[in-house]
Amino acid sequence: MPSNAGTTRLVIVESPAKAKTISGYLGPGYVVEASFGHVRDLPRNAADVPAKYKGEPWARLGVDVDNGFHALYVVSADRKQQISKLTKLAKEVDEILLATDEDREGEAIAWHLVETLKPKVPVKRMVFHEITKPAIQAAVANPREIDRDLVDAQEARRILDRLYGYEVSPVLWKKVMPKLSAGRVQSVATRIVVERERQRMAFRTAEYWDILATLAVANAGEGPRTFHATLIALNGDRVAAGKDFEPTTGRVKPGAGVVHLDESGARGLAARLADRPFTVTRVEEKPYRRRPYAPFITSTLQQEAARKLRLSSQQTMRTAQRLYENGYITYMRTDSVNLSETAISAARRQIVELYGERSVPPEPRRYTGKVKNAQEAHEAIRPAGDNFRTPGEVAKELSADEFKLYELIWRRTIASQMTDAVGSSVSVRIRALSSTGEEADFGATGKTITDPGFLRAYVESSDDENAEAEDAERRLPTLVKDQPLTAEELAAQGHHTQPPARYTEASLVKALEELGIGRPSTYASIMQTIQDRGYVSKRGQAMIPSFLAFAVIGLMERHYPRLIDYDFTASMENELDEIAGGDHAAVDFLTSFYFGSTNGTGDQAIAHAGGLKKLVTENLSEIDARSVNSIPLFADDEGRDVVVRVGRYGPYLERRVPGEEAAPPAEGEEGAAHGDRAPIPEGLAPDELTPEKVHELFLGGGGERKLGDDPATGEPILLKAGRFGPYVASGERKSSLLRSQSPDSLTFEQALQLLSLPRLVGTDPEGNEVFANNGRYGPYVKRGDEFRSLDSEDKMFTVTLDEALALLAAPKTRQRRAAAPPLRELGVDPATEKPLVIKAGRFGPYVTDGETNASLRRGQTPEALTIEEASEMLAEKRAKGPAPRKKAAAKKAPAKKAAAKSTTAAKKTAAAAKSTAAKKTTTAKATPAKKAAPRKATTATD
Repeated sequence: MPSNAGTTRLVIVESPAKAKTISGYLGPGYVVEASFGHVRDLPRNAADVPAKYKGEPWARLGVDVDNGFHALYVVSADRKQQISKLTKLAKEVDEILLATDEDREGEAIAWHLVETLKPKVPVKRMVFHEITKPAIQAAVANPREIDRDLVDAQEARRILDRLYGYEVSPVLWKKVMPKLSAGRVQSVATRIVVERERQRMAFRTAEYWDILATLAVANAGEGPRTFHATLIALNGDRVAAGKDFEPTTGRVKPGAGVVHLDESGARGLAARLADRPFTVTRVEEKPYRRRPYAPFITSTLQQEAARKLRLSSQQTMRTAQRLYENGYITYMRTDSVNLSETAISAARRQIVELYGERSVPPEPRRYTGKVKNAQEAHEAIRPAGDNFRTPGEVAKELSADEFKLYELIWRRTIASQMTDAVGSSVSVRIRALSSTGEEADFGATGKTITDPGFLRAYVESSDDENAEAEDAERRLPTLVKDQPLTAEELAAQGHHTQPPARYTEASLVKALEELGIGRPSTYASIMQTIQDRGYVSKRGQAMIPSFLAFAVIGLMERHYPRLIDYDFTASMENELDEIAGGDHAAVDFLTSFYFGSTNGTGDQAIAHAGGLKKLVTENLSEIDARSVNSIPLFADDEGRDVVVRVGRYGPYLERRVPGEEAAPPAEGEEGAAHGDRAPIPEGLAPDELTPEKVHELFLGGGGERKLGDDPATGEPILLKAGRFGPYVASGERKSSLLRSQSPDSLTFEQALQLLSLPRLVGTDPEGNEVFANNGRYGPYVKRGDEFRSLDSEDKMFTVTLDEALALLAAPKTRQRRAAAPPLRELGVDPATEKPLVIKAGRFGPYVTDGETNASLRRGQTPEALTIEEASEMLAEKRAKGPAPRKKAAAKKAPAKKAAAKSTTAAKKTAAAAKSTAAKKTTTAKATPAKKAAPRKATTATD
């Protein structure tokens, strides 16, 4: 697309991949460059705060709360080189177009670029929701100004999260454990997972039985001859099912009015019904109709990608980002189910081509969103362009994950504009009288689909893996009232009630969305954050909270319940939406939340409590750290309270007599087996700490397991769990398990071998003893101060004296290992045309082009990494420049140590006095400027 004659424009986008795609649609006169995301942010730590602000009382927060919540922004260290490049380019062009994403984050990035680059040429905002040539040309032709309301909303969100995190997190450091974090959304998400685990811990299973009958008709005709029916009532009373039992007691709910059959009752009834006549008592047939699902929004895409493709939220969003940036789909962060008229027409044309005219309804389908607090004005996620490319047309251009996700989006979009699935559903009741006169009612349902409609293109999955697919049919014979049936088999079948299922990333995103918490741009990062913080781990797809999460949420519930209240968190999202719409001032919202002043905005409960600042400082002394870090389980058979204690070295079990406070563990003892404490094995979920499991862990009074008695000494050989892992002990002897050994499968003979270490191999001709042992770097043989490595752990127990002496006689040389082959070859970097490979490094896998290395991020695997991701990672690493070398600390002259210490002490005293005086002056002068807009931020570039 040609620029105005003689005019040069700089187009700034977020990523190099996006820049490459867009540059292909723009003609001469356009320079397209990436910002690599956000270019500046609030200071991450004290080191980020420029020297001239370090003395300010608000520097720790990075927000001047006493002066209109003005924010201190600093250019990120890894963006300075790119900012220098953009600044230079900005001086060489006639106009700048900011083409960042069309949402609050993108709007904020555009504003930060203007504030940082300070261009002297006109600046316009260029927006689009898909990266196709027509969309880019339209965006260039119709630029707009930066939306300051959107910027204010994003900035208010960022400041709100900083205030929340920086004020609440220190409470966790003091009362739970150092280096923990709290967050406005992450803490609520953690609470949801913890509450589900509590339900599972309190759950008590119940057993119930029914009868499955295989019934046959005499003249089936074209339909099936037999079908299954289940016992549903006995003598007019409904037979108990899973929903009829209390989840915390396992008993039938009061007033349920059901018959609870046990195994003997069900088997006896089945025997009494054998060879008895069965008769159809009722047949009800209804039309079946199912409307298509709405097109994908961010949350539903993450849910279906998790169910169908087993992708995490982060993997889904990274893959969708690449599809968007390369022009395959529309913008992937949206909570709108709308499709443009162009998209609807494209979908309907393609349906006719692929499925015929009968599959297109007379009128286009339009959907209304059900997301609470939805606000983003984008389209739904769909294939890009005016004519959708089928998965077959793009298969060779995409990686495996990209293809699967594109196909998912394409199918969902197409299906959303197709006809309903129609058919019929049948409900049948059957009765039989037992040999003793009992009236037994059985039920069966059937479903027949006569026209699958949209189901030809797409069938949604369920979080319940046992749920029947929507396109599944259950065909019954043609049945009429009073028709006789024959029972070919009557099988009594037992069932157990199941605890509520754990959340998956997909179902947790759905729960947050239904509560109105979080936004499309934040779901994936929330899922990752609660895992990175150690609050949640994954077992398969299930999300399991740690006991650390129990302690943190317990503290918040007892002392700051409003801060993790679902309605309160959702109301803050409402406030931010109103700021984005220009209906509220950000400063009023932040003032109400932080200081507690009420101006008709903000949360009244927090405001009346004096605001966040007062809430976290005044209540601190009331929080008992030991109580917070004790999670009660139950009382054991001897009346002792069993609790989980969260310690510095991990969670452990403790039991004590009620009213008797246990002494705190000694230094280094937390988590170790000691007295009435026992370690909790890594990977054990909270709901798995049943009384039986706890009893097993407390065996021997110290969480140990006896393997047998040493035949030489008669002392017991015990398997124990310690701070540094499992080990065996007998008397004064101890030995850690080998890397190849598991505590679960360790045998008595293996334990004896371990306790034989260090093993005396023999004595050399000079009378020196030679030993074999296991060490930090693996197995070895030793004579005096000489060591040589063994090539396997087994050799410690089998190496002979001659073999050991031969090893010790060999020269001790460090042989350079041959370079290990790469883990994977990716191909040629599209940006530099250098070959990219993934290698195994000391700190994990990394991608390299031979000159620049970039470690794989958390969640990335060598198998799944795409060449586009690798190229972008290396581009970011090159933009950061070489890491600065650490300066060696200057050595002090020994003779001047005393003087140096005196000088240092004097300096500290003077500095403390100066700081105190400065604080008093600041306190005296500070007056809240409540009308200042938070976007008037201080920029620090030094």
